[in-house]
Amino acid sequence: MKHIITITMGDAAGIGPEIAVKALSDKKVYDSCIPVVIGDRIPLEEALGYTNSALKLREIKAPEEAAGEFGTIDFINLNLLKKGDWTYKTVCKSSGEASFQYVLKGIELAMEGRSHAVVTGPINKEAINLAGHHYSGHTEIFAEYTGTGTYGMLLTSKKLRVIHVTTHISMRDACDMIREHPEKVEHAIYLAKDAMEQLGIEQPRIAVAGLNAHSSENGLFGDEEEKSIIPAIEKCRKEGIRADGPVPPDTVFVKAMAGQYDVVVAMYHDQGHIPLKLSGFQMDYENNRYTAMSGVNSTIGLPIIRTSVDHGTAFGKAGEGRANEESLVEAIAVAVQMANKRFPLTE
Repeated sequence: MKHIITITMGDAAGIGPEIAVKALSDKKVYDSCIPVVIGDRIPLEEALGYTNSALKLREIKAPEEAAGEFGTIDFINLNLLKKGDWTYKTVCKSSGEASFQYVLKGIELAMEGRSHAVVTGPINKEAINLAGHHYSGHTEIFAEYTGTGTYGMLLTSKKLRVIHVTTHISMRDACDMIREHPEKVEHAIYLAKDAMEQLGIEQPRIAVAGLNAHSSENGLFGDEEEKSIIPAIEKCRKEGIRADGPVPPDTVFVKAMAGQYDVVVAMYHDQGHIPLKLSGFQMDYENNRYTAMSGVNSTIGLPIIRTSVDHGTAFGKAGEGRANEESLVEAIAVAVQMANKRFPLTE
């Protein structure tokens, strides 16, 4: 027996269809799970064409119908896009609407227990907003449609794991939120523990990053550590959580990558994203291509499992056959790992 993992195709104007077909050309994916793509036939057919793939498409109505046979992509066709409805490399209302509907279908199937996890391909925030869906990203969509109030963004690469206190807000708002709501730091520590346990790490070692330079150096450079971060850490420690900090943000990621910590709680979006992408991405500047794109984004705290690529729609290379599928392959692997923990299979 294997878990059913649904994969949303992402925005057809970007690299989503391409990385989906490339990821499913990897036999290891089929060895670990039954993958089912949620999307549209035409973009997938075009992706098979410009990647010179020999894979076949098999349209199904429900995930239970998937055969999970390497060489054939089982997909649920929402039939939302026809040829000419979108333009590669361009923000399109039509592909934005379609990508949003793929996500809702993935949520629906997982909430009904008909799939064990949802892996999301990249969407374009401008496109989904143009289609009338005003969200700053996947995370907020999943939170609303699953009725989740407390959740967090976990990023993982082969060398580093990071969860965030704040994400898609301005730096000014992030600083204010941390200062005024210490409970958000506390919640992020709880979510870090939950995330590591889902990955099979019991009693994880959690590093909590400071917000200010040198973690404020006892109040010389701000008081957010004293007012919010330290009280949150102390409260979690009293509950038996192995939380350390606030660790100066200029060294915490070095320590984590060296193996001192299992996960880092970052205070804001770029504090966590920059080291994660430095640890997982590599770029060939002369040829304008990424040679490595290791990184997975998971939403922790949901009633369902959701993982995602840790990159965007990459309009600049859409439709050209040169997108890197590594992050999607890793996102599927993390989804399977979490599903194995949450839904143990019996023969």
